[in-house]
Amino acid sequence: MQAYYDQEVFHHSVSSVQLTFVGTLMYVSLNLVSPAVHVLKSMYGPKIVLAAGTAVLSLSLILAGFSTQIWHLYLTQGIMYGLGGSLMYTTAMGIAPQWFDKRRGLALGVATSGSGIGGLIMPFIMNPILENLGAAWCFRILGFISLAVGLFASIFIKERYPLQQRKKFSQLMNFAILKEPNFAIWNIACDLCLLGYLVPFYLMPTYAQDYGLSASQGANLVSILSAFNFIGRVLSGFYADYIGRLNADILCMTVSGLACGLLWVFATNYGILIAFCVIYGLFCGAYFALLAPVTALITGIERFPGGFSLFLVLNAVGFFGAPIAGAVQEAIDPTGYLATQMFSTVTFLLGALIMFGLKIKMTKSVFTKI
Repeated sequence: MQAYYDQEVFHHSVSSVQLTFVGTLMYVSLNLVSPAVHVLKSMYGPKIVLAAGTAVLSLSLILAGFSTQIWHLYLTQGIMYGLGGSLMYTTAMGIAPQWFDKRRGLALGVATSGSGIGGLIMPFIMNPILENLGAAWCFRILGFISLAVGLFASIFIKERYPLQQRKKFSQLMNFAILKEPNFAIWNIACDLCLLGYLVPFYLMPTYAQDYGLSASQGANLVSILSAFNFIGRVLSGFYADYIGRLNADILCMTVSGLACGLLWVFATNYGILIAFCVIYGLFCGAYFALLAPVTALITGIERFPGGFSLFLVLNAVGFFGAPIAGAVQEAIDPTGYLATQMFSTVTFLLGALIMFGLKIKMTKSVFTKI
């Protein structure tokens, strides 16, 4: 959508940083309202909250179809979509860990792999619609797809440990956890990794076209990236149960950073870009797959729902990575991508290093499973 709006709607009159900020607003809105979602779930139950989120999210896409200026997208596909997404994501991710113990990593990997499936399928749906019907109908069709899938999910979601009575906000949100060093270190490491995580996803279609590839090839690269992101989320959850969830995260974030610095930098043709998308997708997917299980490891399952909501609020900082990388690129080399590639490399590796420091702090050992 970013490449389409840049070339077909705004005709390059809006900068890439401004366009990237649409997605950033969405993610920031999603994370910032997560504590409020936690309270709403305690008041009305997960089914109602999930259904409400589905309605808001679907309506936001339909309204985005009427956008003619960039601020219209900020309000619809950005803020409104983020609010609906938070009602859905925070609710689901707070419930899924309740049902699993020994295979929690695998379960959460499967639970978060849906976005990888969507990223695989959607470009093949969206590209023909954009070419034949335009952005307005593309958004509307996506809105109705989201409505159908979201309502299906809201029917079947169920808590294992439902609250017996409504609790106060202070009872649900334990802010004392913010003072715990392990929780703070974990948040810093995740924010750093997230700063670099989304940059390839945002830039890949534009990057591909700047190197002479077609729009369909750019869409194919996003699909490949999303497909292996899906596989990586499931696989990382699987082997995390055997080597340790934090250990798996450290490994995957390190490889993701090296892929950006050693492969993406030299990816100037279709074949090398496919190789990068495969490797990066396989390992970067662990970021979202392991967020919840590692947070549960640090907070304990009793404090997990409230702790995860606070984690998401603090995690919102990381979603500014793509606009920051875009601004760095425009300031250093507007026609090149080396600055953004190095931005992702450094943030991933620094985040992985801090995670390793957290492991040493918690276990006093390099090889302990955690």
